[in-house]
Amino acid sequence: MDTMQINKAAAAVLVSGIAFFLAGRISTILVSPAPIEKTHIAIDMGTTQPAGPAAPAPELPLPVLLAKADPKAGQAAFASSGCIACHSVNEGGKNGVGPNLYGVVGRPRASHEGFVYSAALSAKKGDWDYTTLNEWITKPAAFAPGTKMTYAGQPDPEKRAAILVYLRTLSANPVPLPPVPAGALKAAAAAGAPAPTPASFDAMLAAADPAAGKADTLKLGCIACHSFNEGGKNGIGPNLYGVVDRPQASHEGYTYSAALKAHTDKWTYDNLNVWLTKPAAYAPGTKMTFAGVPDEKTRADVVAYLRTLAATPEPLPKP
Repeated sequence: MDTMQINKAAAAVLVSGIAFFLAGRISTILVSPAPIEKTHIAIDMGTTQPAGPAAPAPELPLPVLLAKADPKAGQAAFASSGCIACHSVNEGGKNGVGPNLYGVVGRPRASHEGFVYSAALSAKKGDWDYTTLNEWITKPAAFAPGTKMTYAGQPDPEKRAAILVYLRTLSANPVPLPPVPAGALKAAAAAGAPAPTPASFDAMLAAADPAAGKADTLKLGCIACHSFNEGGKNGIGPNLYGVVDRPQASHEGYTYSAALKAHTDKWTYDNLNVWLTKPAAYAPGTKMTFAGVPDEKTRADVVAYLRTLAATPEPLPKP
């Protein structure tokens, strides 16, 4: 490449640079925006704080919970929690894994004849009043560290109250419920605590659908073991015609387990409800292998259907 060509290339680069510089200066002169002095549209975003977890509703005082509790709901909770797997509740009943609970409300702690209590519970002097029973049922291991009681506890205060009022009925002379402090209900409502609404099986039974209950017995497989017609033969389980209000473990020609024979009362609506919840908990050692019906509405429908299996159905209870 000769000197002339090199000079031409250098001149071209120099001219391009000068042209770029001059174009920039001219554009700055022609367009020179003034700085913004204030915002023309102001948007107030306010001062926001990160949302924290909602505060739990305050728990109602125990006397209020007891006053509103339903013993029938407590009996069902007692069964569904597996309590009857360890405790008998009838007067004079034998001790099992745990002591008999008839008359437990108001009796001295760790005192039932024939039962060997842990040193942890024996050290807890005093009577089983509603307050201490509530603490015990909440978490036995916390009430008496070292107790033999393996039950984890019932965290729901409404269910605990229902169990307590059920235990109260297990006595010839039930211990009076504690008085509700004046203004307690109004104060709890003002604090936002929801009023307890224990389920009433009587109310559910009154609104139950026998036709749905009949369909449920098919879906649940009841007809694989039971006949339902008048005079029907026993199968794996007894015939169920007329079962409502007849003595338990009494159908002619059927051999019942000793566990169910120990229940000497009738098949009331409440007993049928508890039985259907979990047969193995109602009568530990029963031959009934059916796991149970956890849904209360389904149980109500089934019991309403069983009620129709009679020439003269038993009157429904008043909810």
